[in-house]
This record gives sequence, C-alpha cells and structure tokens, in this order.
Amino acid sequence: MNRRTRLFPLLASLTLAAPLAHADEGQWQPYQLPELQKELKQLGITIPARQLADLGKHPMSAIVSLGGCSASFVSNAGLVVTNHHCAYGAVQRNSSAKRNLIADGFLAKTRAEELPAGASDRIYVTDKLENVTAQVTGGLDTRLAGAERHKQIQSRIKALIAECEQDKAYRCSVPSFHRGLEYYRIRQLAIRDVRLVYAPSDKIGNFGGDVDNFEWPRHTGDFAFLRAYVGKDGRPADPSPDNVPYHSKDFLVVSAAGLKNGDPILLAGYPGRTSRYKLPVEIRAARDVSYPRRVQESQADLAVIAQATAGNAEWAVRYAAVAKSINNGMKKTQGLIDGFARKDIAAIKDTQDAEFRQWFAKNGAGSEPTLLAELDAVIAEDIALTEQEFAMAVATQSDLYRAARTLYRAALERKKPDAERELGYQERDQALIKARLTRLEQSLVPAVDQARWQAALQRYARLPAATHPQGLDAKLPAAEAVPALYANTLLNATANRLSWLSKDAAAIEQSEDPFLRLAVANQGLAEAMEQRRKEVDGTLERVIPRYMQAFIAFKKSQGKPVYPDANSTLRVTFGSVAPYTPRDGIIKGPFTKVEGILEKHNGQAPFNAPQALRDAVQAKRFGAYRDAALGSVPVNFLSSADTTGGNSGSAVMNSKGELVGLNFDSTYESVTKDWYFDTAITRAIHVDIRYMLWVMQEVDGAHNLLKEMTIKGAPRR
Repeated sequence: MNRRTRLFPLLASLTLAAPLAHADEGQWQPYQLPELQKELKQLGITIPARQLADLGKHPMSAIVSLGGCSASFVSNAGLVVTNHHCAYGAVQRNSSAKRNLIADGFLAKTRAEELPAGASDRIYVTDKLENVTAQVTGGLDTRLAGAERHKQIQSRIKALIAECEQDKAYRCSVPSFHRGLEYYRIRQLAIRDVRLVYAPSDKIGNFGGDVDNFEWPRHTGDFAFLRAYVGKDGRPADPSPDNVPYHSKDFLVVSAAGLKNGDPILLAGYPGRTSRYKLPVEIRAARDVSYPRRVQESQADLAVIAQATAGNAEWAVRYAAVAKSINNGMKKTQGLIDGFARKDIAAIKDTQDAEFRQWFAKNGAGSEPTLLAELDAVIAEDIALTEQEFAMAVATQSDLYRAARTLYRAALERKKPDAERELGYQERDQALIKARLTRLEQSLVPAVDQARWQAALQRYARLPAATHPQGLDAKLPAAEAVPALYANTLLNATANRLSWLSKDAAAIEQSEDPFLRLAVANQGLAEAMEQRRKEVDGTLERVIPRYMQAFIAFKKSQGKPVYPDANSTLRVTFGSVAPYTPRDGIIKGPFTKVEGILEKHNGQAPFNAPQALRDAVQAKRFGAYRDAALGSVPVNFLSSADTTGGNSGSAVMNSKGELVGLNFDSTYESVTKDWYFDTAITRAIHVDIRYMLWVMQEVDGAHNLLKEMTIKGAPRR
C-alpha cells in the first residue's frame, strides 16, 4: 500500500458521495449521481440517476460546451441554444457600424443565411470520461517536487492526450480534480464549423446591461442560437459551404409548461472555477489584495477603451465584446469584495481550518508530521508568484505584443519533438493559434490597442515594486515610446501575422518588426517566470493532493458533501425554484414578468426595449406562454442551483429532463459562492423558456426555429 492509502483507507474510492447537508449545494460529476439517487428522488427528479450519469444517454448527451460557456442541442440538426452573452462575440464579429447586429439582432430564416461564428469558435460534445489518476501520479517518487515533478506529470498527461487524440475528430484533456488528488481523461468531439443562427437585439438579450448585471429583479432575454456543421461524412471539418448540419443523436425537448415556486430543477453545464477548498490565507489574499487590484485595473482599462473609441462607431463595435467581457468580470469581482464585507468568509474558514487541524492532529499527523508546514509554505509562494504574474499581465496588455510573443514562442516550440512541446503549442494546437491570430481582424484597432498599452504601462509602474517580476522593468518600452512601435509594425495586418506562423525562430530573431524584436528580447524573462511557476506548481502537486485527501476524510467524518471544485468539466447540480431574503424585511420573489420591462423602459440604453416587444406586452398578446399564477409571461426566475462562471447557457431542466430555462447569472449576494456556499441567499438567475419562446413568436418572428424544435405545450404556428 502506498503512503496515501495507509493514511486514509476510507478514501479508497471517492465515487461514494457523503450525505448531503443541503440538496442545493454541490457541482457533481455525473458519475457521482447514482449515489445521490435518494436526494434526487426526494427533490422530485424522476429521471433515474444512472441515466443522468451516462454521458451517452439523454439528457447528458445533449449538453455541450462552447469552451467558456455551456449550451445544449435542441434539435437533431445541430441547433444549439445558449446565452446571448455567450454568442456576443459571434454577433460582434459579424457586425459593423452600418450593419450593427448587436443593436438590430439577427435571424437566419434559412440555413443558407446563417453566419460564421468565428475562426476559434467550437462546440464540444463530451462522450467519454476515464479516471487516469494512476497513470498520472502512480509510481512518482513521493519526495519529488518542484519543476521536475511538474515536468513528469505534464509528460504523462501529454501522452494520455496523444493516445486519446489518435482520432483527430476529438479533443482530449486531462484536468485534475480535488486540486490534484484525482485526474480524469475527457474526450470531446470538437466541432469547428459553428454558425450564428439567431440572436435577438441587445435591447432584449442585454436588457439592463451592466446596471442590472448580477442584480435581481432581472428582465433579460439572455438567449441565442448557434448551429454545428460537419463534413458530409458526419465528422468535424473546417468551415465550408459544403458542410452539413451535425446530426445530434439526442436533443432536449422544450417544455412550454414552465415551472412554479418550489418546483425541482436540474442544471447541467460546464462551470468554470470555484475555490471552496482553499485556505483562509488564500481568501484574505484575494479579498485584500488581488480582487481590489483587478477591479482598479478593469475600471482603468474600460475608461481608456471608452475614450479611445469615442466618436467612432466602427471602433466601438469592434471593442464591444471586449468591453462587455471586462465589465462582467469587474462587476463579479466587485461583488466578491462586497460579499466578503457582508459575511466574513475568511473567519468562517478560520474556524473550519482550526477544526480540520485539530482533527488531523489525531488522525493523520503521526504519518504526515510535516504536511501542514509544507502546505503553508507553498501556499505563501503561490500567492506571491500570482501577484507577480498579475503585474506582468498588466505590463504586457497589448494584443499586438501578445501576438508577437505567441509567434515567437510557437516557433521555438516547433524546434522540439511534439511530445516535448508545452501544452498549447503542440501540433494539435496549431489551428487554434491560427484562429486566435485571425480573430484579431474583427476585434483590433491599432490606435485603441496602443492607447490601452500606454495606459497599462503607466499603471504597472505604480504597482508595488515587490510585485514587479525581476528584470521586467528594464525590458519594457517607456510609455512614450509605444507609438513608434505601432507606427513601424506590420503585424496589424492579419495576412502578415499568419505569414510568420510558417517561419522558424531564426527568421523571427532577424526580423526588424519592433513587436517581434521586443518579443525576442523578452523571451528569456518570460521563460524564467514560467520556470518559477513550474517550480511552485510541482510543489503544489506534491503537497495539495495529500492535504485534500486528509480534508475530504475530515469532511466525510462530519457527513458533509464531497464534490470537487469546478474546473470547466461537465457537472450537474440540482435544487428548486425559490425566493430569497437578501436583508431583513425584504423578500425577493422567484419570478419576474414582462410588465417589469415596461416599468424599467426609459428609452435610453440599457433600458430601451424594442417597440415590437412593448406593443405585444401592452396588447397582452401572451398566448400559451401566459403563466396562470402570474397572469403574464415570466421573464426570469431564481433557483437554488449551485452555479458559477462557465455555467452561462447551462440547460435548466424540469423533473423529466425537459428544457425550461437557461442559466445566465447569479444574484449579487451570491457571488461569494465561488468560495463559500450560503444556502439561505445563494440564488442562480435563469431565462424562463416561455419568455424565449414568446419573444421568438411575438417579437422576432423566428417561426422557422420554433418549428424546428420539439416544444411541448406550444401554441400552433
């Protein structure tokens, strides 16, 4: 038996979930659901848990990833529904000042009218998951740490990926779970011809804008449709007019019957990152240092973008998606800061940590006497390095400079055998690198990029000196020297950027392009920073899994839920439609209705509802989408589901697995759930499917899509 098994034999199988403290909490891996059959049944979910655990069966086979957002198939012809903000980049890339699809919306009445979503857009269909922990960490010397340990783990991961990707139709990954305690190999069909089908005007899809973001009540129609296309042989293919819609084996049936307060829901998607098992010191570092700096940086960058694009409608369109993304991240981060101020989560974690350490002293310290000291030391290193990485990101905030760095790094990596290249630069990554360089064509204005970088360099200079990576200051251009770089580069043209992809490192090193010269000059410093990260990660990979194994045993001894932090892999959560009380004397109900749009409408963005929508509400043309209890069409609703970033676009299903909504946000009070799940106030915000269907019918006339989907309880069309 190895050291780990001797310490905690009750963890021989992590497939057994502990009894739930609350049915709402938990971002469960599908394979765990059979152990939760009792809780699912008590909640009212009628789908057998074993069916939910099977990635090849409905409904999980219909749930897909967009590589940052979640989505689901809603027809057998590759039609995918997701959030408006998840398709925002595709809308922006097809927009111009003269044809502004962001403001006007877009609907393809025929498949021939569907537009390319973007060179780097993908639809990922997960079809296989394997526990490969033994292959990744088995047999590693327990004393091995630092960069060498990290190198060995990465080498094993790359070999597992290469084996999985022998069929080039698939994209594989080997993420860690429980902070490195377990590893799973995940295989996904990677569909790379993605097209925009329908997105309502942002007056619907982004109604309320950043003002309402993370707020309740909401009245946002955050939905859009994409379509997956493949070659005539049914396999993924590069975008081509000859491609055909992907035949999705399973898709979600849409239920127009809706939900009522207290009804059970299932939610499936790809949540991004949570930090519920981090230490109190990590919370304080985020709360007191990292998050405030991020907010300040975002505010400053947004101000520069606004000033640089002012008076130029074309430039404003090009940076619309960038600004929206920064705004969303900034408000969430500010929400985390405010949430930490309302509830001292660090103090709560202090108590939990003290309880764990007391338990560990009796149950594990004899075999692991140095574990906690090692843990505290490596966490301190990680926090310090993270601050320097943030500073470097600020200092290099230029799309053109980052493109130059990518080109040079890719050329250097091509010198190595493919198996020895860094992840992200192997042959499997070349198409995505090319797509990222191409995508700048629709989202880059050199003058705006220049303004952003000049301002960022000035902000970097004001960051604490201790956060400046060693040697970086001497390598950076002065802010006043930046305009000359942009005046003399040719990388602002897509064709020129792509031409360097086929050239070797020596050619780049001889280039006179100022951005390439700067990338070459700074490569040694970048590699030094990477090496430091590998050293820290290697030690984390040695220490954190041992800590997590002990902590999970501690949690199970208390009968508390054990699920891994979110890591952008497929998860299922469940709960119910529920109101909440954010503060004394205030109860916020679980539904909003279309009349609320009229109450908020003032004719000015972001509260400028389309005339057609207002007319339909005033005429009470609600049809079959009218909720009897509300007497109106519901717009958004709340549930107690456990979600985070990446869950945007996740399918919200009723007890039968029918689509009844789309997840798109959380209440402001819920933002700190990334660190701590508070059952009383944590609520996710969803688009009610009845509002989506009503807008499609009464406002935008998307009758072709209504006919394509299978809708239960829908009116005749």
